[in-house]
Amino acid sequence: MIQIQDLYKSYQNGTITRAVLRGINFHLEKGDLVALMGQSGAGKSTLLNIIGLLDDYDHGDYYLNGVHMKNLSSQEASRYRNQLIGFVFQRFHLIPFKTALENVALPLYYQGVEREERCKRAWAMLDKVGLSAHADHRPNVLSGGQQQRVAIARALVTAPPLILADEPTGSLDSSTAHEIIALLKEMNREGNTVLIVTHSIQVARQCNSIQEIVDGKIV
Repeated sequence: MIQIQDLYKSYQNGTITRAVLRGINFHLEKGDLVALMGQSGAGKSTLLNIIGLLDDYDHGDYYLNGVHMKNLSSQEASRYRNQLIGFVFQRFHLIPFKTALENVALPLYYQGVEREERCKRAWAMLDKVGLSAHADHRPNVLSGGQQQRVAIARALVTAPPLILADEPTGSLDSSTAHEIIALLKEMNREGNTVLIVTHSIQVARQCNSIQEIVDGKIV
């Protein structure tokens, strides 16, 4: 699914160059459930952004589903993201003036799916995460855990093979966090490849393996 070899990434701040990733080697097989851990500033968010095609890299190689991801146009990156990747974020990033159903259906709109089919598939996904009764509710009347379930449903509605979860339990209480991880594990059992970035060792221990990034390198 993911093959990364000798990956480097730096940022320029005026005359100062800051190296963030320093020769990353990382592999994720289809069907894996992997936790990526590291201190703030270690480079895990940068690596996740590169894997999610939200940022480019300087040197090295990144293959996603056997395709070399380098120097993509914005249109190409958007197409690969839409086809292959579902994102789950700590802050949910739901559109506040849209209902849960409309939020979940949005990725299907960008795929050109007809409205009736979008609603049907979005409702089915909300039902899968236990929120079909809240389909007409806007985010402000949902709990944090419910909002994260909507975000997971949105990530899954296009049936992407890869789920990238960036601190998905970071703003949730421990009980709700456990429910969200259980849901991601269920998605993994059903065939999704899942990469979870987390600070929590309790979350990481529920994954099949743990990778740690320190000073821009996987150790």
